[in-house]
Amino acid sequence: MSTAEKFQPFPMLVLDGGLGTTLEDVFHKDISTPLWSAKPIEDDPEVIIAAHLAFLRAGADVILTSTYQCAYNTFERSGYSREDARQIMLKSVRLAVEAKRRYLEEQRNTKTSSQQLRSIKVALSLGPYGATLSPAQEFDGFYPPPFGPDLSLTSEKTNAFADEQEERAAIEALATFHFERLSVFADEPELWDVLDFVAFETVPLRREITAIRRAVAQLQIAKGLTPIGAPRKEDSQRMKRWWISTVHPDGRYPEMTIEGRRASTTEVAEAALLHRDNLPNPWGFGINCTGIDFLPGLLQRVQGVAEKAAEGGEKPWLVVYPNRGDVYDPKTQTWHKRKEEGGGWAGEMRAVVGEARKAQVWGGVIAGGCCKTGPHEIGCLAQELASMS
Repeated sequence: MSTAEKFQPFPMLVLDGGLGTTLEDVFHKDISTPLWSAKPIEDDPEVIIAAHLAFLRAGADVILTSTYQCAYNTFERSGYSREDARQIMLKSVRLAVEAKRRYLEEQRNTKTSSQQLRSIKVALSLGPYGATLSPAQEFDGFYPPPFGPDLSLTSEKTNAFADEQEERAAIEALATFHFERLSVFADEPELWDVLDFVAFETVPLRREITAIRRAVAQLQIAKGLTPIGAPRKEDSQRMKRWWISTVHPDGRYPEMTIEGRRASTTEVAEAALLHRDNLPNPWGFGINCTGIDFLPGLLQRVQGVAEKAAEGGEKPWLVVYPNRGDVYDPKTQTWHKRKEEGGGWAGEMRAVVGEARKAQVWGGVIAGGCCKTGPHEIGCLAQELASMS
């Protein structure tokens, strides 16, 4: 790295931590339902605001809405009408915005004349189709037809299609799922206007990555949204900066190939970042809900893809928010602790961000935590990143 490159500013933003597990661990809420962190949106909205505020006070620059599991099919299984589901999803954004408002008001009341108000951003959290299933399938990627192969027709349990036509149909079905959910928010200009990012999280299958890119393309056409990088219109007519983050349980991507091997991290990054089929490229690529120990190796394998994606355009951002290290059992909906919390985790994250900065292939980094990372961990992370500036 040259001296000039060493001192070039490298943007870093602090993301919040695991909202659902924070509601359980810090606020002692029982959210063991298919709606998970979305359940209190209607039942106890103040606790959602309180959780957002806890992360903001800890130093988060970006908060994710409590919509990770939100989709019409999730709410329908819990007895809600489509209109009720829509209103609850929209309310989640309003709760995040209210938390931002309260936090900025706190800042105004306590800052000195020389201090500036922090810039707080809101990201719309959208989990994969597998997050709407019960039990959840974002860690394994076994989706029912038409989203995945019919397991009753095969002797082996696989999430890979043998038939190309069936795989194309699955991509179309997944694109429709994501487009329908995106439209809930894009159809409300005053709420779309207050969003800064759209986060497609914990995506376990390359065909779903393709489907998400297709859904964004459909949304831009259907709603008249200006793509990222094009001359900007009013905020309500602009596609938000969006990222796709992928999940790598035990350091491996859940998707199998028809040959029986796992899709490589490089192949996953290529599906997300490279120009193909006239699909829009995400603003950022990331890894979430993955053990922090696996991050250095995983990120090293995607650097070349990020560099290639930036040819002739802007560098993609890296978005990285691993778990604290605990292991989740989706059947019992319980966690088994493996790693000490707090400063040790944040120190490891500092090293991950430092390596990303050295790689010179990313436009910036959004770093935070996923499951079992609470305000304490995010506070430690914010201090670590501040010391790197």
